[in-house]
Amino acid sequence: MRIMNRLGSLALVATLAGCATASNPQDPLEGFNRAMFSFNDTLDKVALKPVATAYRSWLPSFVQTGVNNFFGNLGDVWSSVNGFLQGNVADGTSDVMRVAVNSTLGLGGLLDISSEAGLQKHNKDFGQTLGKWGVGSGPYLVLPLFGPSNIRDAAALPVDMYGDIWSYKYPVRWRNTGSVVRLIDKRANLLDAGDLLEEAALDKYEFMRDAYTQRRQSQIRGNADDNDTGNKADKPAKTKSTDE
Repeated sequence: MRIMNRLGSLALVATLAGCATASNPQDPLEGFNRAMFSFNDTLDKVALKPVATAYRSWLPSFVQTGVNNFFGNLGDVWSSVNGFLQGNVADGTSDVMRVAVNSTLGLGGLLDISSEAGLQKHNKDFGQTLGKWGVGSGPYLVLPLFGPSNIRDAAALPVDMYGDIWSYKYPVRWRNTGSVVRLIDKRANLLDAGDLLEEAALDKYEFMRDAYTQRRQSQIRGNADDNDTGNKADKPAKTKSTDE
């Protein structure tokens, strides 16, 4: 409830702050978003990236792989639920099979046997499900700590958190420890991409915004039927080339 209230407050502040600073029709909250991006970027440089770098440098690779597989297996549970909610029985069933195989033959998810067997990982979330149901993405939105999002995905975030089975882990100290380890592991997996971004992007904010928006558009369209024209709010708009 606290997270939902904070997100609601942030959305209100974003609306008020962004109206006066909008320069991109797809990003009317740009003023607020850039402030949040700067906050997240500073926090990452000061705390998260150094820890993730140490994690990748000092922890044996097989341990890192096990951590990634373990939490990925837990994520497949919620992914399967969203597959069924989206009407994609094949993907939902595949994710159920992934969980069953990895939780047994994969030693509780530490080994990703399913991928070796050809069962594809889907990573579906409730934001995608809402998009499949026809809910528009709304303006781009950068959330403190959570990063790139949009109004629809921000509204879906509490549901995704509720659907995360690790959030029910007891005792609480183990839950909190695991959540921190999962966050560090995710950041460690993005270190190379982050270095490339630092070197290639003239405007990191715009690069991240465009990359996130295009990725989400692709995910929504990928969840649509072949005959479905898709959600108009999630269709990419033509943008000017940087060479113009």
